[in-house]
Amino acid sequence: MAVTVRVPAKVNVQLGVGAARPDGFHDLANVFLAVGLYDEVTVTASPGGPKVTCEGPDAAQVPLDGTNLAVRAAEALAARHGRTPDVHIHIAKDIPVAGGMAGGSADGAGALLACDALWGTGASRDELLDICAELGSDVPFSLVGGAALGTGRGEKLRALETGGTFHWVFATASRGLSTPAVFREFDRLAEGLDIPEPVASEDLLGALAEGDPDALAAAVSNDLQPAALSLFPELADTLAAGRSAGALAGLVSGSGPTTAFLTRDPESAAKVAESLRSSGTCRAVRVASGPAPGATVISA
Repeated sequence: MAVTVRVPAKVNVQLGVGAARPDGFHDLANVFLAVGLYDEVTVTASPGGPKVTCEGPDAAQVPLDGTNLAVRAAEALAARHGRTPDVHIHIAKDIPVAGGMAGGSADGAGALLACDALWGTGASRDELLDICAELGSDVPFSLVGGAALGTGRGEKLRALETGGTFHWVFATASRGLSTPAVFREFDRLAEGLDIPEPVASEDLLGALAEGDPDALAAAVSNDLQPAALSLFPELADTLAAGRSAGALAGLVSGSGPTTAFLTRDPESAAKVAESLRSSGTCRAVRVASGPAPGATVISA
């Protein structure tokens, strides 16, 4: 038997970052929107597991050892239910790798849901979310999808209402950015400054609820963007190219280096995508819309 789970990428329409905490994390006001770029995670019984394989764009950059969140998810669920994680996990990769779109987190959530179905553990939604939070700050949202506000270090979720579909263009970069490195640069740039407690923008939440792309464009923000640009200055050229092509707004997605451009409709997205492809400022361009559903079993 094999179980396949489809799990989406995300864009942060707001990423408010507080000062570093004693545990090294930062309090966040993280407004997630799941978008229709997906990885598919397939698990099958395999003695001596867990083992992981990967195919797709940039698959060579995906770790195939115990650091992979899909492996850690299988091990965590098995440990809770007193079994050995004898599974082969295969990841069909379509979410950009090391791009700030939670591809690794998506694989963790996908493997967790797939193993739960394969093993018949009957884990509750709360248990699955608890394991997700142990795995990483973005993993719970990968499980639930849609739109949500993440607080704490991003793992405490509150579902958000969305009143329509938002159309995005994503430009991937020539190299990746390490999320820990971006947070370290944020701390360096913030040294000596009074960093306020992050809070969700009421204007942004209202724009999501109303399905208003113009209002959302006026409210998007990312407190990690200056740090990402400091480490990867060329991203400024990509942002300028997307905006000049007619995007309503452009920002670094999460910790980067993928840049995200909000457009008014599918036709506008196609035009912005074509301009970005010919701009010479990015490696590849993808078009997607959101909100998208979270991790979903598509075959068992």
